[in-house]
Amino acid sequence: MKITGLRWLMIGLVFLATVINYVDRQTVSVLKTSISKDLGLSNADYAAIQNSFLAFYGLSQMVSGRLYDVIGTRRGFIFSIVVWSLAALAHAGARSAASFSVFRAMLGFGEAGNWPGAAKVVGEWFPVRERALGMGIFNSGAAVGGALSPPIIAWLATLYGWRVTFVLTGALGFIWLALWLALFRTPAEHPWITDAERAHILDGAAAVPSGPEWRPGWLQLLTYRQTWAVVMGRFITDPIWWLYIFWLPSYLQEARGFSLQQVGQSAWLPFLAGGVGALSGGYASGALISRGWTVDRARKVVMIFGGSLTSAGVLAMRANDPYVALCWMAVVLFGFQVWVNNLQTLPSDFFPSTAVGSVFGLGGAAAALASVLFTWGTGRVVDAFGYTPVFLVSAVLGPLGLVVTLALAGRIGKVAVEHRAQTS
Repeated sequence: MKITGLRWLMIGLVFLATVINYVDRQTVSVLKTSISKDLGLSNADYAAIQNSFLAFYGLSQMVSGRLYDVIGTRRGFIFSIVVWSLAALAHAGARSAASFSVFRAMLGFGEAGNWPGAAKVVGEWFPVRERALGMGIFNSGAAVGGALSPPIIAWLATLYGWRVTFVLTGALGFIWLALWLALFRTPAEHPWITDAERAHILDGAAAVPSGPEWRPGWLQLLTYRQTWAVVMGRFITDPIWWLYIFWLPSYLQEARGFSLQQVGQSAWLPFLAGGVGALSGGYASGALISRGWTVDRARKVVMIFGGSLTSAGVLAMRANDPYVALCWMAVVLFGFQVWVNNLQTLPSDFFPSTAVGSVFGLGGAAAALASVLFTWGTGRVVDAFGYTPVFLVSAVLGPLGLVVTLALAGRIGKVAVEHRAQTS
């Protein structure tokens, strides 16, 4: 059996995994107020719980990036999905901030693998001109998961309570795992791929140099300014996304007076806009490349557009009507996903496939470290001054990250790598 366009099925599987990833991680955020009342948690306690997720998420970004480069995407995703789904189920038994922190740490360690793994799937299954679109498809899963989570989780919690909700959402990963085992292989191994699609995937790829495969360690990768462009771009801008993921539901309840049901009805809008941004950003740069633009010019124009829109958070804080504020927040997440979708494509633009997972993992670790610091500060600032200061600070991060990334990246294209002794 041969299937035309098999790459779309492969990225569809990753998209679905990303949706489940975000449903599992958003459950605590949507139910923060209910869980906090039940267990007596403060905003600082909540920040500490989420930081346990981010700390192990960052650690796992590096570990998972290397792991996926070594054992491949098929086995790598099996490891990640099993770890995070078991952790999601375990949340149902949490009795204190400490136990929540343990389960969140386990969840973060498992969920982080989805991102370097997805980047490798895109690098394996898509030609250069389609990679940003492939990244956009799987990245839109984050936004779709973020959009679906508030109404679904609020509905389940209203019917069954917050503990059963964790059981139901945590079971989704094991359903996905059955599909993955049945359907996924790399292009070199897949019996369903056509010769035409295999040639299409290789179209425009740089020639593989003769000699041993280049498998650099982290320290060697950090000698390249292009690696630092990815690392610093993620470090500066990822706290924007995590601010909305972790704090938007509680912001709407505590600062704008929404009920849990109103959160379920409204909080999906910015994340839906983020999904549109991920797809639009991926399509736009790919379309420009198809029209004859260089990869360098196409990526940079789209990144400048998206990064600039993230400053709309200032307008959200100035809005008196909460629904107007939500609309401006939708602009922020639309712009962020346009930006980050192309930023996450840079590892495969710069480096051979044997290093993509590692570079992506270094960027993810930097993103998690910055988000830990920002979340820690958010909990304390919210307790002392409310939500406005942290949202205003986040509005500056997008333009700042844009300037730093483009300055470090230089011309976007394949790097002339040196086959030096491997370090790690």
